[in-house]
Formats: sequence, C-alpha cells, structure tokens
Amino acid sequence: MGKTFIVRAQYLLTMNKKDEVIENGALVVEDGRIKDVGEFTEILKTYKDPSIPVYGNSYSALMPGFINTHTHAAMVLFRGIADDLPLKQWLTEHIWPKEAKFLSPEFVHDGTSLACLEMLKSGTTTFNDMYFFTEAIAQVAKKLGIRAVVGQGVLDFPTASGKGADDYLAKAKEFIEKYESDELILPAVAPHAIYTCSRETLLKSKELALKNNVPIHIHLSETFHEVEECLKNNGKRPVKYLKNIGFLEGRITAAHSVWLDDEEIDIMAERNIGVSHCIESNLKLSSGIAPVAKMIKKGVKVSMGTDGAASNNNLDLLEEISIAAKVQKGITADPTVLDVKTCMKMLTIWAAESLGVEKEIGSIETGKRADLVLMNLRKPHLQPVYDIYSTIIYSAKASDIEDVFVNGIPVILNGRHQFIDEDELIDKAIWWAERIRNS
Repeated sequence: MGKTFIVRAQYLLTMNKKDEVIENGALVVEDGRIKDVGEFTEILKTYKDPSIPVYGNSYSALMPGFINTHTHAAMVLFRGIADDLPLKQWLTEHIWPKEAKFLSPEFVHDGTSLACLEMLKSGTTTFNDMYFFTEAIAQVAKKLGIRAVVGQGVLDFPTASGKGADDYLAKAKEFIEKYESDELILPAVAPHAIYTCSRETLLKSKELALKNNVPIHIHLSETFHEVEECLKNNGKRPVKYLKNIGFLEGRITAAHSVWLDDEEIDIMAERNIGVSHCIESNLKLSSGIAPVAKMIKKGVKVSMGTDGAASNNNLDLLEEISIAAKVQKGITADPTVLDVKTCMKMLTIWAAESLGVEKEIGSIETGKRADLVLMNLRKPHLQPVYDIYSTIIYSAKASDIEDVFVNGIPVILNGRHQFIDEDELIDKAIWWAERIRNS
C-alpha cells in the first residue's frame, strides 16, 4: 500500500454533496485512502514533517479520477479496422469474424494493456469492462495499477472463450469467487444484450449477480433495429421486456440506452438503473442520440462510457463529455442542459453510484480511496480560468493530465507510467496490427 503524501492544487474539486471547490487546496493520502482535505496552508500546519512528499503545484486542478462505465478494453487492437459502417454490419461482417480468429488470453492481455495505459494517461482511474478471458483483464489492471469492474461476457452462442451461456456463467462464478475481496478488481456479470441472450440466460445472469452482490452490465436499446426486433419477438420495447421478465433488479449499468420512450425512462429511474452514455460510438455508428437531458431530469443516474476503441476510436472521457454536453444542447435547443457541474458528476460521483462503489470512490472525501487526477492549467488553451468546471469540460484535453493516483499509488507522473514500459506496450500493438492485417 502507498505511503503518506500530500497533493496540492490551485483548485481542488471535491465532487462531494456540497460540490465544494477548495482554492489553494490540498489533501493528505495515507495507506491508500484520503486522510485529510483542506486549504494547503492549513494542511501544512498539521503535517509538518518535511519528508512527506508533496505532489502538484499552485497552477493545477485536482479532482477525483474519472470513471469509464462502458468499455471493451481489449478491442483497442481493432481500432480503425472497420470504420464508417452501421452497427450490425460492423459487428457481423468485421468484428465477430476477427474475434473468432484472434480472440485469446494473449489478445485480451495485450489489448487491455494498451487500453489501460491510454485510459490512465487521460485521467480514467476506473473502467467498467465487458469482455472475455476475465483473468487476463484482471491481471493487466492490477499490473498497470488501474481499478476495474470486470464483467464476464455472457452469450447464448460459443466463442473462443466459452461454449455457451452455462459455460460463461460458470466462468463468471469462478471469477467472482476469486476476486470477491480484491482492492482493485470488482467482478461483475455481463449478459451482452437482449438479442444475444435468451430470457433464461438473462435471468440466470441476474440471479448470479444478486447472489454474489456484484454489478450487472448490459447493452440496452442501442439501436432502433434492436427495439423493432424486441417488439416483433416479445411484443414489448426492451426496457419493458426486461421489467416483465423480472430482470431489472440489483445494480445495473445499461450501456447506450439510445432508444427509450418516456415510460421506459420512468422505469429506469424507478428501478435505479444507471445509464452509460457513449455519445461518440453512437454518433460514429449512427445508432442515434440518447435522451440524456430527459433521463437526468427524471432522476436516472447517467455516466459516461467510451465503448470499445474499435467504435470510438479513443478512450478519452474528456472528449466524450464535451461532445455529449454540446450535442444535448443542440438537440434540445436548450443551452442550460448538461451544465458543466453536471458533466463533472457524470464523470465521477454519478458513475460511482451507478456501479455501487460511491462509498469508496467518485469524490474527494475523508476515508475514500485516493483515486485522483492532477491537471496542469498552465497551458494557453486553459487560461484564463473563470469557472474551473467550464475549463475542464470545454477546454481541457487528455494531454493536460499530468499525474494520476490510484488507490494511493502514483501511477502516472509527468505524463509517464511509473512501473511499466510504455514503448513495449505500443510495440506489441504494432505487432498485433501486422498479424491481423496480414490475415
């Protein structure tokens, strides 16, 4: 566990219930948790030992680490491989055939390594992943020092990682038991979608998650075609179908949720279903635009996800949230929706609440895990600062993030990972690209 140190900043964004911003603020980290928070001068009066390291400076912003609530991290190795196509064609003609050929523990290990490096360097300290070979994902996350909610993908058909639904569920159960008390890894159950999982598979997934008190991660109402098929096959729209079969229990994060009607939004709010908004992937695949402003107004906890880099094509949450805010203003003709403070909540505390980990992460408060991001404000495009939330949401870039701490460990310092060889990960990605290209 990490030692005691201080982190200071010109602006400390707590994201606590009062949305406090402490100017010339600082916090103390001890044994991986936040021990004290306050003004820098007051912190120094209490913690006088000159041997205590101090990170940050008087021209930085300190905030909770960002939480990416929907990823397929390993798919970064397919970045740019089949662009400018609709979702169904992209999946069935390009992604699934390539996964059938290349999906393996080695592929997942190397792809997830590259993705975790990219996420950490852009301020993401926790990601909610849905994929296969979960052991490889967990090993990589621990090696690179990033927090991960790791969901075993569940489907009704075989892949290189499993024979069918019962096999995937057995693997999920085994993974849950192995990582149930891990500090960085939170197991989850991830039934892929209503069009790849039968009613029986969906309910078995739910029961496994409830029995073990772990989150559920599912794609939901991503495309209009999905809604049409559900109406044709079940006589109900997707959210109503899931309610009708008894699936909507526990901690559920529903990715995309683009094609919801008002009644479905009410159901989502009533059942406390979190939504992971993946605006760039939805735009790029022309899947549609989720009614985020309406969902938030109804009380749905909306957070941000990047989806996989194969359909995005990056894992940059700052870019994601900036686009999300502007698109919602455009489609609602209301410049007040998704204001900058709401956007910061979507990146941090609301995401933590969606995953059920808000007591541990998502805000800077005494006793919580020290998952932190330091941003350098001494950049031409970040000055002057009148509203620090506005500066972060509308002006900042991933490259402005210099230091990242996860569980009280300095993982990224001055923009570089502290305990892995970045060039080695990039070289491995180049090797994979050559192999996939030549196939």
